[in-house]
Amino acid sequence: MENHTILIVEDEKNISDVIKAYMEKEGYNTFLAYDGEKALEIFKKEDISLILLDLMIPKISGETLCSTIRIISEVPIIMLTAKSDEDSKIEGLDIGADDYIVKPFSPRELVSRVKALLRRTYKNSTVLAEKLVFHGGLEIDKEKFLVLKNGKTIDLTTNEFKVLLVLARNPGIVFSRENLIQNALGVGYEGFDRTIDTYIKNIRYKIEKDPKTPKYIVTVYGAGYKFID
Repeated sequence: MENHTILIVEDEKNISDVIKAYMEKEGYNTFLAYDGEKALEIFKKEDISLILLDLMIPKISGETLCSTIRIISEVPIIMLTAKSDEDSKIEGLDIGADDYIVKPFSPRELVSRVKALLRRTYKNSTVLAEKLVFHGGLEIDKEKFLVLKNGKTIDLTTNEFKVLLVLARNPGIVFSRENLIQNALGVGYEGFDRTIDTYIKNIRYKIEKDPKTPKYIVTVYGAGYKFID
């Protein structure tokens, strides 16, 4: 069996414990989060294969968490909710969920859906590999935490890499400083929003041929930054 890791986001401990037991019985690794903030923190640190996401969770709602993760990742998400009406299901799928299961549900059915979604998502790979290649010889390898320019390794700090990865995954999309902090560094980040300017300056110095006239990360005055593919 492929060594997949499941992030279970559920604030009702009895439910999360049951889900965890069933997932681990199938051989999956698991992480538990009882609120949206912790879930986002775990997701940014660990190599998560699939997320089981309850909508009614504290601190960051399931809907907001799903939308936030979708900006930075295509990881499969199954929503778990007591909302059974058609509009709620459509809304969940529209904001990025891959599947939707209504409470109360059969753990066996949940396991079956997890297996099916993992099979579809990773049918040609045992891990979620990601390598981005851009003009000018720029390469970003998420799994190896590596940036190359014309075959030469570029030495970025962890936070610089996270900021670059969010921008590069979403070419043409303008990110404000606040959005970059939330999506790259997490809602618990305690630095000032202007720190993003320093990260951008450092990244440009390292990857741009001429940092004063950047070709990758450009400033959108009054709005933020965007990546040019």
